[in-house]
Amino acid sequence: MSTLHPDPPYEPFIPHPNNRLMALTSNCNDMPTLFIDTHAPLDVLMDAANYRIRAVIQVLENMCMRGSVECDSVILSDFAQLCVIPLRDGCDVLDVIGKRLRAQP
Repeated sequence: MSTLHPDPPYEPFIPHPNNRLMALTSNCNDMPTLFIDTHAPLDVLMDAANYRIRAVIQVLENMCMRGSVECDSVILSDFAQLCVIPLRDGCDVLDVIGKRLRAQP
């Protein structure tokens, strides 16, 4: 049986304007693990934002077409969280695109 070894001490990610990686705001704690490559081509960033935002739109449109949907507040809260995460990720990517476009001469 193999022995488990503890992880090395965590060195916190310190945001800096010159960092290539930007932590997503939807990371669930102060130890980010999901990042945006701020130097990725603009069309790739746009595709990433578009994919996440349109996925949520599709789910919400399907919910609208069902007529009445009855559920309790816990289910609604979970559903809202499910929609918020990819929307926030998409908005984070759009923020990177905006910064890059504003920085162009």
